This record gives sequence, structure tokens and C-alpha cells, in this order.
Amino acid sequence: MLKGKKIVLGITGSIAAYKACYIIRGLIKAGAEVQVVITPAGKEFITPITLSALTQKPVISDFFSQRDGTWHSHVALGLWADAMLIAPCTASTLGKMANGVADNMLITTYLSMKAPVFIAPAMDLDMYQHPTTQANIQKLQSFGNLMIEPQSGFLASGLEGKGRMEEPEQIVRYLDYYFEEKDLKGKKIMITAGPTYEKIDPVRFIGNYSSGKMGIALAEQCARRGAEVSLIAGPISSSLLSHISSLISVIKVENCEEMYQAATQTFATSDAAILCAAVADFRPETIAGEKIKREKDDLVIRLKPTHDIAAELGSMKKPHQRMVGFALETDNELQNAQSKLERKNLDFIVLNTLRNQGTCFQSDDNQISIISRNGQQDYPRKPKSEVAKDIIDQLVTLL
Repeated sequence: MLKGKKIVLGITGSIAAYKACYIIRGLIKAGAEVQVVITPAGKEFITPITLSALTQKPVISDFFSQRDGTWHSHVALGLWADAMLIAPCTASTLGKMANGVADNMLITTYLSMKAPVFIAPAMDLDMYQHPTTQANIQKLQSFGNLMIEPQSGFLASGLEGKGRMEEPEQIVRYLDYYFEEKDLKGKKIMITAGPTYEKIDPVRFIGNYSSGKMGIALAEQCARRGAEVSLIAGPISSSLLSHISSLISVIKVENCEEMYQAATQTFATSDAAILCAAVADFRPETIAGEKIKREKDDLVIRLKPTHDIAAELGSMKKPHQRMVGFALETDNELQNAQSKLERKNLDFIVLNTLRNQGTCFQSDDNQISIISRNGQQDYPRKPKSEVAKDIIDQLVTLL
């Protein structure tokens, strides 16, 4: 939701100043317009020419641009912006902001700012933990400034940060989340995602091709719209999970039994559940303690059913709760999906099919139909991030 937003990016004298280039690139890619204001010390770490080339705007550093009376209006910048982001923000700048020491263009712009202000601290750990710095952070938070700190969530409220500036990708994501419509604020959403692995022996398992991408896209969409999200993730690639928003609580599981236990416990306090995981329907009756050797021409493995998580949650569902299921079918798609909708007490079901090449497993795209008791709505092929928006738009109408 950064498209068309006007962002003032303040850059201070930190070694992390080079990361401002990546922040600018991310903001512009998201559709924002960026105006850089840099302190004199900031120019020692990165040149205005580089920043201007990225933003296509002259970089503002001094009050007066020439000796002919031309000057930069910090008041005008404060009225122009939809948000101000100071990244990196040094301990010195934090202190000046907290105490109104307006001795450079960045601080005067901050003091004139009518829009929300985001701050990404950047300093060594000792400086960050010093009581003076912590007092300044708390003072700025009391003014309504929004701290972006690593491993401490979107709006940091304590001393959890480690001084290192949050990564540019996350900073851009935080601003994007801020401007998203918060139509799920106050709601708790549980999402299951990925495959399950049912062990045969210590090195083999029964599983499927699910990547977890659809479930992660749904979790991100819910989080950006204000929900408190619990993502119960099967064995999903660590590279996918490493980029997930810190606003999302991730519960890692491996097999159906673990997912069942986590889902039934989490759903009890949730407003809605989205069951996107590809859960194994069967598991071996016994698990070999050692790797099974290839000693004969055939091997028989007896299977028994796993928990039907959707059916169990459907039987638990209270009047205020909503449930969304997924159906991946290879034949009789509509009939099978409608049957699952009724049997498992779902509010609607998302149907996709392996007939649509390049969608479903491992793909970045999907093509779905949403089926409810009121009818069916078909959607064209889209990236899973956009498919997630369609699904959550439908869920919002029920909450």
C-alpha cells in the first residue's frame, strides 16, 4: 500500500548508511516517492549523488542551497510527506530528536513533520543499551514515534533490540504494513501451511510436494491487515521462513500428529482458521528404528489414517468462529469440494486443481475457485500473493 505515498527518508552518520540505497530501491519499487534528507555526517558515509540517482530528486542537506537566498523549507517537507523514515538513526540523532536540538536540516524537518515518523536505530550494542539512549528511545515512543528494531516486532516497546539496524527489506515491509487497511485488527487468525512428513524410518518419510508458499502468502496478507497471526508450518524451506514478517508467530511441526495438537490448541482462542497445509492422510503403522535395508525385491508398509484436522476443528467450531479449507483435486473437482465443505463444517473452501499447469505445488502462481453455500466464484491465474488477497477479502466479509 505504498503506491503513491510520499516518504521523507532521513539518513544520519552511521556505517549502515549504505543500506539506505536498498531502502530507497524497495520504497520506489513499491510505488512510493522518496525525498532524502541527510545530515552532514551522513554525507561522509554515502554521497548525495548516489542517493539522487536513485530517487531522481536532489538530496537535501543544508538549509540554504545557494548564496542567492534559495532555501529548503522543512515546514513544506513536513506537510508534503505521508511518512518520515529515519534510517539509519544514530544515538546522536536520537538524542537531538528527543530533546529538540534543531541544529541540522533533518532535525528541523522532523520537528515540522505532520505525518507518522519511523525510526530505525543503528549503533553498537553498548551505546544502544546505555541508559541515556534507552531514555531517549522511550521518550520518542511516548511522542508517538514508531521504532523499528530487529527481532522485536513492528512497534518495539522495550529493550529487545540489539542496536543493529533492521534489514532494508523488513523496514520497507513495516511501512507497507502500516498503510494497509487494518480490516482484521483485533482478530486472531490461525493458518496451517506446508506438507507433513510421516516417518518410515530415520531417513525416509511419506510426504508431498507442498512448498508452503500459499500458506505464507496468506499469513503475510492477514498480518499486514492487522490480524494476530499464528502460522503452523510443516517442513517448509528455511529460506522461505527466514523472510517471513516478525509480526507472524510461527509454530514449526513435522508430522500430522504435531500439527493436530498445535491446531486444536491454537484454534480454541482464534477467530478464524485457514487450513492450507497439505496434511498426509496416512502414516506407517510402525516406524523402523534403523534404516530399512534393501534385502529383497518387495517391501510392504502398512498404513493407518492420520487425524482429520479439518473435521476435528469443524466439530469444535463456535458460532463466532470461521473456517476456510483447501481442496486440491484431480477429478470431480466441484463435487468433491462441495462435499468437503459440508462434511467439515467449513464456511468456504478454496479449490485448485492439478489440471492447471504451473499452479499449485512449488509454483509462485495459483488459480482458484472459492466455493461457499452461496455459490462459486472463479478467479484467473495470479501470483499467490494476489490469490491470498482474494481469499482474505472473502474471509473479511464473514468476520
